Amino acid sequence: MLADYHVHTQFSDDSVYSMDQVVRDAITRGIQELCFTDHVDYGIKDDWDCDQPMICRGEELLANVDYPLYFARIRELQYIYDAKITIRAGLEFGMQMHTIPQYETLFQKYPLDFVICSVHQIDNLELWTQDFQRNRSQEEYNRRYYEEIYNLVSTYKNYSVLGHLDLIARYDKQGVFPYEKIRPVISEILQRVIRDGKGIEFNTSYHRYGLKDTTPSINILKQYREPGGEIITIGSDSHAPAHLGEGLEDAKALLKGLGFRFFCTFDKMEPIFHEL
Repeated sequence: MLADYHVHTQFSDDSVYSMDQVVRDAITRGIQELCFTDHVDYGIKDDWDCDQPMICRGEELLANVDYPLYFARIRELQYIYDAKITIRAGLEFGMQMHTIPQYETLFQKYPLDFVICSVHQIDNLELWTQDFQRNRSQEEYNRRYYEEIYNLVSTYKNYSVLGHLDLIARYDKQGVFPYEKIRPVISEILQRVIRDGKGIEFNTSYHRYGLKDTTPSINILKQYREPGGEIITIGSDSHAPAHLGEGLEDAKALLKGLGFRFFCTFDKMEPIFHEL
């Protein structure tokens, strides 16, 4: 079975890939199940219906998902393509500690099958722009990043998996940070995730970013598996047609080689286990 559980569309401000085309492409590529996980990034973006002037980055308008239209379109596609593919409704929560109340309100308001908890920014400073890393040492920004994740998983529970857990590595211009220095805090994060019945994702986008390691790293995958971590999803983090379904089969083989027995899909926030 092939399932892509990290998929972005025109409802994310960094994609123009239409939902309809995503579904048609997925069917063509033999994907039996996909989950839409468009971006919500409170703190640096406003909601689509806010009554304040919208935030801009240069000339680019920044906004979260148009939720009513998003969920209505997913329902339509589920009806149209019911016999050909399973479609789930998800979101990617780009969380920060101070935005937790906004995400809790959102979670209670809309019907979700799946939530990716990701950290894209801290203190409203984005990783990909280097705003967060600027004026910090490599050790300082790595530790602060993982501390934010630990604080989130210790506080917030309405999520399914942690997205691209070591995302900071993608944007670390200083090179690979020694794993032993962050192993203790990652251990604490993963122990909390396992105790809470949550999971992590295997994000196949490392292929197109040219990273030397997987996302998350092989070290993190082993550290999750050894104490009994089993809930793991596989997602391409696609934003364009070329990304959809990228590396799904390779990911399954790699996870099996590391001792994982299953990968997961979700229905109404409950994991469903599939043999690798």
